[in-house]
Amino acid sequence: MTDVSPEAMGLVIREHRLALTPPMTQEELAARADYGKGGAVSISRIERGLISPGERRLAAIALALRLTPAQLTQEAEERTRSLARERGQRPVKLRDQVAETKRRHAAINEKVAQRSQITQELGEAFNHVHDSARDEFFLRFVELAESISGAPEPERPGEEEIESTGETPTAIRVEAMSAGIANAIRGAAAGGATGAAVGGAAAYGAFTAAALLGTASTGAAISTLSGVAATNATLALLGGGTLAAGGAGMAGGVLLLTGMVAAPAAALAAAGFYVLRQRRTKREEERLRTEVEVAEAALNQSQHGFDTMIDVLHRATAIMEYVSVHGTHALEKWRAGLPPEPRDWESLGHEGQARYREFLTVAGCLVAVSSINVSALLTAEPGALREMDEAVDATLRYADRTIKSIV
Repeated sequence: MTDVSPEAMGLVIREHRLALTPPMTQEELAARADYGKGGAVSISRIERGLISPGERRLAAIALALRLTPAQLTQEAEERTRSLARERGQRPVKLRDQVAETKRRHAAINEKVAQRSQITQELGEAFNHVHDSARDEFFLRFVELAESISGAPEPERPGEEEIESTGETPTAIRVEAMSAGIANAIRGAAAGGATGAAVGGAAAYGAFTAAALLGTASTGAAISTLSGVAATNATLALLGGGTLAAGGAGMAGGVLLLTGMVAAPAAALAAAGFYVLRQRRTKREEERLRTEVEVAEAALNQSQHGFDTMIDVLHRATAIMEYVSVHGTHALEKWRAGLPPEPRDWESLGHEGQARYREFLTVAGCLVAVSSINVSALLTAEPGALREMDEAVDATLRYADRTIKSIV
């Protein structure tokens, strides 16, 4: 969809929605396109050109509007060209040029503000459910697991195993993360200080670091288990999200907009003086228009990364919410069936041991999702962004499928 502007796609979707008999509301379109809670807000943002639907979302919207994705895309491409022609007709009079440039300047400022608001809302929503999953599932599981003596050392994937099993890179990485968590639990149970006893944020940070920075049976760092990753960028994205107190990756605080906003903001700041002037010369108008065009180009270039980030945050939030609700319920059932303390591995029985291993996998999935480096999506070049998008999509799909099969 590189030839389609978000504005054009939004206009086409809105027109088709209102052309139905009776006209479809944004709430109805959101429901039919399988958006979750608050989906009407997403539809509104799409129609206003703030975000663009990804392929999966576009297909669902097209079906709801009784169109094919190809039909919707073709109309949006034609509208994109039409809008470009209209805006390419520069006013003749300087007064009209000034008015048009001011309008474009204001539109960029508004879009930057809207992007910031959207990012903050979604980042805070993710952080909220992530912290709930951390406290109600992850740390409770760690506390229970530490009370079980004699748990076997988990087998960690080695490079030879990767070559022979044919498993997916994401499955191998989650397995390695789960093994790192298990070994940290064993160390804490033996008297280490990484357990839940040290308290929420620090404990979670310790176990996340153990998952991300652990080693395989060969002694190789997890991040070097390739055959498992296409590029260094992908490795950094999935295996090295920046840790922060109280969380990792996306959970480390409200997301920075870095490259998405920096270039437009700089251009607009340079132009701001001229915008405020009541009168300006033709030369000043040319300078301002150039700065505005730079800002528009920067926003357009970052659109795909921004849209990818929005999709990732929506999906990651849904996964964390599922763990927080259903994972916590499943964990409580397991806890209720455990033998009284002191308890050892053999006393769990076959079913209890199997559940322990499954919860380790859920914990590994949780870390894999929470360590996705979202800010990298905003600053990546187009080629790298495609690879990152594919890697993140694989992680989210695997985590969602695996967690739901367990809890």
